[in-house]
Amino acid sequence: SVRLLQGHRPQASLLHGDLWRGNAAFSAGEPVVFDPAVYYGDRESDLAMTELFGGFPREFYGAYNDTLPLPREYETRKHLYNLYHLLNHLNLFGGGYLAQVKQTLRLLLGFLD
Repeated sequence: SVRLLQGHRPQASLLHGDLWRGNAAFSAGEPVVFDPAVYYGDRESDLAMTELFGGFPREFYGAYNDTLPLPREYETRKHLYNLYHLLNHLNLFGGGYLAQVKQTLRLLLGFLD
């Protein structure tokens, strides 16, 4: 994991902490998020989580990148950030997440070669 984060110096951002499609909605045309697990961390962590369980609409990612562009290395780092959530779900909800954990670990190991 050190090599995957080498040279990455994120600015601490206030994060939702559990930002997935089930914790976001619209009310009167305005975005609403709920069920936060707030902490300060790398903004890429929250964004990675949005891609993990169903994802957000394509327009969300386009608008995000227009406002605060992501470095190309995000496409690699997001898997490391999502490994935490996958391991947590494996612990909480059981073996249904094991295959996804293994797949993510293989992917991350491939980045280190």
